[in-house]
Amino acid sequence: MASCHFKLCFILCFLHISLSFSEILFLPLTHTLSNNHFTSTHHLLKSTSTRSAARFQHHHNSRLQNHQHRQVSLPLSPGSDYTLSFTLNSQPPQHVSLYLDTGSDLVWFPCQPFECILCEGKAENATVSSPPPKLSSVAKPVHCKSPACSAVHSNLPVSDLCAIANCPLEAIEISDCRSFSCPPFYYAYGDGSLIARLHRDSITLPLANPSLVLHNFTFGCAHTALAEPVGVAGFGPGLLSLPAQLASVSPQLGNQFSYCLVSHSFDSDRVRLPSPLILGRSDERRRVDNDDQVKFVYTSMLNNPKHPYFYCVGLEGISVGRKNIPAPAFLKKVNREGNGGLVVDSGTTFTMLPASLYNSVVAEFDNRVRALNGRAKEIEGTTGLRPCYYFDNVVNVPSLVLHFVGNKSSVTLPRKNYFYDFLDGGDGVKRKRRVGCLMLMNGGDEAELSGGPGATLGNYQQQGFEVVYDLEKRRVGFARRKCASLWESLNQG
Repeated sequence: MASCHFKLCFILCFLHISLSFSEILFLPLTHTLSNNHFTSTHHLLKSTSTRSAARFQHHHNSRLQNHQHRQVSLPLSPGSDYTLSFTLNSQPPQHVSLYLDTGSDLVWFPCQPFECILCEGKAENATVSSPPPKLSSVAKPVHCKSPACSAVHSNLPVSDLCAIANCPLEAIEISDCRSFSCPPFYYAYGDGSLIARLHRDSITLPLANPSLVLHNFTFGCAHTALAEPVGVAGFGPGLLSLPAQLASVSPQLGNQFSYCLVSHSFDSDRVRLPSPLILGRSDERRRVDNDDQVKFVYTSMLNNPKHPYFYCVGLEGISVGRKNIPAPAFLKKVNREGNGGLVVDSGTTFTMLPASLYNSVVAEFDNRVRALNGRAKEIEGTTGLRPCYYFDNVVNVPSLVLHFVGNKSSVTLPRKNYFYDFLDGGDGVKRKRRVGCLMLMNGGDEAELSGGPGATLGNYQQQGFEVVYDLEKRRVGFARRKCASLWESLNQG
């Protein structure tokens, strides 16, 4: 642990923060869903469910990669993602929008000149219209001896990195490779990949007054990508994540963050205010929003030795109505091989469950709903969700409660977070009928989930909650909030 702290200090010892007014900062998250990208509700749901499954499956494929090529989880396509923005302090300053991702630990974005293969239409649909930024003349490449270089190359030894960077042997022998840049690194994900280099420059986070300036901020600059034109702000555990870089100079800002996702039901018109991203301690924040009635339910983070960039927690079970369904044992802990646990993920839309738990939940749900409503099998095929039902009147949907490991660590989901209803038909071919679908997904059998997490809590199920990541006490908390009202109260405060 001491060596880890030393590395963090060494990486970021020149990172400075221009801040004097508060121990808490809040930034706007923009919902990136574009209704114009989808031809129908079925198409939207099918695209999103496919994307959720691909991202979850990718969590378990990294063991197949060469140890020099580190896989991370990145957004695959426009669906239900959230972006934050900052300004690169070049001349003139350049605006950069990035996906918020708690499932990776690096900040990276496209840089000019930039080539993106199979990216047609993706940038527009992700609401990113500005061209990729051009690095300023003062941006500095990270040298191959830096711990930052080792971190981004899956902790390769310095001697190996210096050799890859074509350092001469005599320089490697005396550990003097500071004049050689860190070699390019390769990231792969569900349906694409990128190659980037590490740089340091100043960035400004969008605050009213005064602004927050991070000098010598470390980020990846990508000149080539496959199917991914938008960068990522990694918020996962790791030396190069945005919270880690904040924590090195301001523990009050970097040791805790939270977000509150405004409920959207896949309707972009419903999202009139941004979702707040809050950097800083909750006790300080309460003095800002004057809400002392907020009660968080906490569960401890689990250590994952193989996937340290995930926020893993334990899941005890799920209640459907009054029926409590215990989770399989591997969801309650993470073993030495990195198997098990549930990942709290801002970058996956729908919650993914192992087949045994998913089938039990679906069976109990179906027993309670099907008696009064017919199954919509064809809708299940066109959306990727199941079970789905036709109903003419208000459907009686049982409650759904997540039971996390820990005393009194249960979270009751609002109906709209797990049951989505919409109108089907009315096109002159089919009569108009109301349809509702359960928005949990089958992640596969336990044998298929080896080498990664057993389940993922998606961002759709997190809507309407403030989700806090307490990195100092190593716990994740949930509290029901009116996220749009929280944004307004933070601004007023």
